[in-house]
Amino acid sequence: MKIALVGTGFVADYYMTTLANHPALSLAGVWDRDGARLEAFRSFHNVPAYPDLDALLADPSVGIVVNLTTPESHYEITHRALAAGKHVYCEKPLAMELAQAEALISQAQGSGLTLATAPANGLSDAHRLVDETLRAGRIGAPRLVYAAMEDGPVFRDNWARWRSRSGAPWPGLHEFEIGCTLEHAGYALSWLVTLFGPVESLTAFSAVTFPDKGPGTGHIAMAPDFSVGCLSFHSGVVARLTNGLAAPRDRSLQIFAEKGSLTVRDLWDNRSTVHVEETDAPRPLLGRLLTRAEAKLGRALPWKPTPGRRLPYPAQAASKALPNFPSQIDFMRGIADQAEAIARGEAPRFSGALALHITELALALNSARDLPQPYRVRSRF
Repeated sequence: MKIALVGTGFVADYYMTTLANHPALSLAGVWDRDGARLEAFRSFHNVPAYPDLDALLADPSVGIVVNLTTPESHYEITHRALAAGKHVYCEKPLAMELAQAEALISQAQGSGLTLATAPANGLSDAHRLVDETLRAGRIGAPRLVYAAMEDGPVFRDNWARWRSRSGAPWPGLHEFEIGCTLEHAGYALSWLVTLFGPVESLTAFSAVTFPDKGPGTGHIAMAPDFSVGCLSFHSGVVARLTNGLAAPRDRSLQIFAEKGSLTVRDLWDNRSTVHVEETDAPRPLLGRLLTRAEAKLGRALPWKPTPGRRLPYPAQAASKALPNFPSQIDFMRGIADQAEAIARGEAPRFSGALALHITELALALNSARDLPQPYRVRSRF
C-alpha cells in the first residue's frame, strides 16, 4: 500500500520514525503548505515531495492519504482526499465539530472508502496484553476505571526550543489554543472504548485554569487546559478521565474489577509496564514490608510499589523502531492496520462508527462548559 503524508510538522517525524516497522507500507511522497518546512522534511528523510495538494491527490498510486495537518484543517483536507477517491487516516480529532465528523464518516461510507483515526496506541502490545488478561477473567468483571492524560506543566518548560528530528518546532502556541483535551484525550479513549464498549453518557467539566502560559502567549485565546469526565458505558463500567497541563505527568490506566485490579503505567508506551493484583493472591513481599513500615512509623510513606505483580510480554520477533520518550508509540501501526483491513475487504478497527464515537467523546469533554450535563452520546458502534 502506498501512502502520502499531508503535513510535515512536529508529529510527522514520529510517523517517519516508525515507518520502518511496516514494510508493507510504501511512502509515495509528502506535501506541506509551508515550503521551507516541506523542503527541510524532504531533505532530512530523503523522500519525494509533491508540488501541491492537487498533485498528491491526483497520484493514482496513492492508496491512503495521511492527514497530519492542524486540527482545524482536518475536515477540509479529509473531505478533499475522500472526494479524490482516497482512503484517509486522520490525526485526532477527525474534525472540530461533531456535524463535520459525521459528514466525513458518511462521505467515506457513501464512496466505499475507509476513514480511520489516530491514535495508534489502542493497537499497542500493551493494549493486547490487557485485553487478553481481561478476557481470560483473571480479575473478574471490570467495574471502575481511572484514566489520566496529564502531560505535566509544559507551559513552564522551555518548549519554544523543542524540535523534532527534522527540525520542526513544537507548536506550543497552537497546542494551547486547541487544548490538551482534543490533543490527548484520544490516547485514553481509544483504550477505554475498545476494552469496555460504547459510552452511553458523559458528565464532564472543563476550564482554563492557567490563562497566563508565559511570554508570547498573552494574545492566544486559550482552550481548556483541564477537563475531567465521568463516562458511563453501556456495559455498566464507569470511568473517570482527566486531561491537563499542570499536574505532574501521568498517563496511567487503572482498572478495578470484582476480583482484583490492573494498572498500566503509561498509555504512550507500546510495551508499558502492566501490573495485575488478584484479591485472593499473596501480596508481593515489598508491598507487605512497606505496609508494615507505615504502621510502625505511624505515617504514610512517599512512595509505594504498584499493586500486584508485573505481567510478562510474549517475546518480540524483532525490536521496533519507536520515537524517544515520552511518545513511545508505533504511530504507523494504525495506518498499517488500515492497509491490511483494506486488503482483506474489511473495515479497519479505528474507523467508521468507532472513529466517530472517539471524536464525539473528545469534543464533548473539551466543550463540557458549553454543553448540558450529563451529555447523551449520539454515536454508537
